[in-house]
Amino acid sequence: AGKRLRIKEVRGGFVMIKIENLVKRYGKLLALDHLNLEIEEGEIYGLLGPNGSGKTTAISCMLALLKYDKGIISIFGEEMSPDNYGIKQQIGIVLQNVAVFDELTVYENIDYFCGLYVKNSQERKKLVAEAIEFVGLEEYIKMRPKKLSGGLLRRLNIACGIAHKPRLIIMDEPTVAVDPQSRNRILEGIQNRQGSTIIYTSHYMEEVEQICTKIAIMDHGRSIAVGTKEELKSMIKTGETVTIEAVVLGTDQIKDIRLLPHVFDVKYDEQVLTVRCTGAKHNLIRILNYLQENEISFGRVFSELPTLNDVFLEITGKELRD
Repeated sequence: AGKRLRIKEVRGGFVMIKIENLVKRYGKLLALDHLNLEIEEGEIYGLLGPNGSGKTTAISCMLALLKYDKGIISIFGEEMSPDNYGIKQQIGIVLQNVAVFDELTVYENIDYFCGLYVKNSQERKKLVAEAIEFVGLEEYIKMRPKKLSGGLLRRLNIACGIAHKPRLIIMDEPTVAVDPQSRNRILEGIQNRQGSTIIYTSHYMEEVEQICTKIAIMDHGRSIAVGTKEELKSMIKTGETVTIEAVVLGTDQIKDIRLLPHVFDVKYDEQVLTVRCTGAKHNLIRILNYLQENEISFGRVFSELPTLNDVFLEITGKELRD
């Protein structure tokens, strides 16, 4: 067993995971650069970052699957180590790649993985039934994985990872390439999951914005912004994005729009004007007034408050799917 560490109490919750100054190198490549994270009990914690930001490396270190060069990882108040099986038994993992047995039925797969943690057959039967209901696979329990659609296979993968009711669930892009119905079912299930702390990684910003109670944005192996979605949005300059379609503009007119009050970014491509403004009032009115005063016709107009994608772009300067 690892060294006992005191669980810190923060804002009424316990710190379930604490990562301090974590450093991991692959030769000359610095994958994790003094990473610090705190995840409280009961949170759905979104971990975002472009490819190569260190998310997967951080999770592998968290699970003691990788040795790291420096730092401390504590989970449930104990220092994590490869032989700390007491901690590992309380963790559920749902990876991007589906890992089930083709020879077993849906029910048998879930029962097998649950049985790795729960030996009592009556208790296991109850847990398996709950996991099946959680992912909505009641009609498919006798089918084998090869006959399931991609979305149903993802649901089975999740059920296998969470059937033993772990205190901590790590979900690494669990909805990749699934149909909308399955995605909604998965997200609703995660939101309603009681008693578990969840680490959730995804390339779908709308998912993270919908379900995560706190979000960390990683880049170059460091955590560069942490907070609720509202707190993250308050960190950036963008307060409103105005999009105007079917508008024909010349170079001078684009320059004029850039000079309007509270405008800080203008893009014009294929007769679509996108104007990013600060959080001042009447941004849309000012832009429309300019177009009307200069007798410039236009099509549909959209005004949007900042999204998590705006936060990510402004903080990292990258698209999440890069």
